[in-house]
Amino acid sequence: MRIIISPAKKMIVDTDTFSCKEVPCFMEKTQILKDWICGLSYAEQKALWKCNDKIAQQNAERFAQMDLYRDLTPALLAYDGIQYTYMAPAVFEDGQYAYVQEHLRILSGFYGVVKPMEGVVPYRLEMQAKAAVNGTRSLYEFWGEDLYREVMDESRVLINLASKEYSKCIEKYLQPEDRCITCIFGELENGKVVQKGVYAKMARGEMVRYMASIDARQPEQMQGFDREGYAFDPARSSEREYYFVRKYEK
Repeated sequence: MRIIISPAKKMIVDTDTFSCKEVPCFMEKTQILKDWICGLSYAEQKALWKCNDKIAQQNAERFAQMDLYRDLTPALLAYDGIQYTYMAPAVFEDGQYAYVQEHLRILSGFYGVVKPMEGVVPYRLEMQAKAAVNGTRSLYEFWGEDLYREVMDESRVLINLASKEYSKCIEKYLQPEDRCITCIFGELENGKVVQKGVYAKMARGEMVRYMASIDARQPEQMQGFDREGYAFDPARSSEREYYFVRKYEK
């Protein structure tokens, strides 16, 4: 069983907590992307990143000075978004790092697929960015089937905790024998389950932490998730979608 999650835009450097002996598996393609981005003008880079001048200047400098094999931070600690905050890898207990290294995969527009303890450098490149590289029309086309082949294991079971922007890289290539379960975290409004971005990100991080804490090996074990006010909703769930509904007071 494998679990897929999205990266975070914000990244930090932490070369002290853990040493990185491995790098992601698609480094040749990452190098191609790095060289392509470095060959763009600053205006083109800013348009690619869709950000303000401060962030664009920071990332232009990052790419200009980038060494893909030095001063690496484990991916699980490098990404600094809401999902990763609630996953709280810095305080994982014994065995939880081993669990996520085996089961968790981070999808990335720049690296493709990253294992939690593989070393990365700070970058900015969202999967939906308009990057026409090496004759391709987008990063989805650039990565093609590579990401699906890398994340799928012999169990043919995939737990989707990624945003649509990233999960579509995998869903396009799913085979009939694959079982991909998308987790939906929401609140009831007028009889319908509504997902809210921040809360969904929090829940995705908590779900990874929960699965690691119980050493989950079967998707059905996720149904016991009860953090942040969520509870599994069997009536709305199916073989391909697990609904977790959050109760709250107005």
